[in-house]
Amino acid sequence: MDLDAVADELYGLRPEEFTAARNERVAAARSAGDRALADAIGKLRRPSLSAWASNTLVRAERDQVEPLVGLGEALRQAHRDLDPGQLRDLVHQQRLLIGALTREAARLAADAGHPLGQDAQREVQDTLQAVLADEEAARQWASGRLTKPLTPTAAFPVTSGEAPPRRAEKPDRAKRPAPAEDKKKSAAEQRRRRELAEARKAAEEADRERAARAAEAEETARRAEEVKEKAAELRDRVESLSEELKRAEADLGQARSDDRTAREETRAAERRVRDADRAAQKAARRVEELSDDG
Repeated sequence: MDLDAVADELYGLRPEEFTAARNERVAAARSAGDRALADAIGKLRRPSLSAWASNTLVRAERDQVEPLVGLGEALRQAHRDLDPGQLRDLVHQQRLLIGALTREAARLAADAGHPLGQDAQREVQDTLQAVLADEEAARQWASGRLTKPLTPTAAFPVTSGEAPPRRAEKPDRAKRPAPAEDKKKSAAEQRRRRELAEARKAAEEADRERAARAAEAEETARRAEEVKEKAAELRDRVESLSEELKRAEADLGQARSDDRTAREETRAAERRVRDADRAAQKAARRVEELSDDG
């Protein structure tokens, strides 16, 4: 038994089966004398519903993992190259693929008895967007061991569908406008650039704020999930102790009954000893009487 094998097994289970199975593997590792492995298994976190759905999708649709990862690489390259035509085509593919995979994840979850609500479906979609935006996120998703949804990076607006503007071409000298018109257009261009810079700055600030709020919400959800998991573990422990208490109470009742029976048997035996002692004394006196008569 090793950590990878155990993790693959646990993250393939339904959410409600995770904790009990993990505790069994921890106990088995401890019984085998592998304390380090037991501690490592004990640190594995139960996945949220949307993370479990994403893991289920990866495991059920292995042939779709590589296309999405490849699409993400192509999108990131198109952004670096500022290729508008290629980017538009890739964004269209992205929308189709993510929509199809999100619906498939929802179907698989429903078939497994865990229908996804709108929030969970949105988290699955965000996870797929993050896979496109970030190579490390793609690696985590492809492992099928997510414990929480991934958050798309604000620096990669894959949902916008807008291609970056084309680079301005140098004006044809033969078609240059008159100086007054040139000056007017120059002022308008400066104003446009200034407004564009301000808009970009505002957009960046909004993206940073969104990322900060998303990280805050993610951390809150993680803590809530840990509390929920701890509560489930304590509930299991209480149930186990309750059963143990019932057995102990039953054993105590039987022990008390056995004690009463033993005391009664002891008293009866003592009475028989006294009766036998009296009978022996009586017999001894009879022997003496007969001996004196002779």
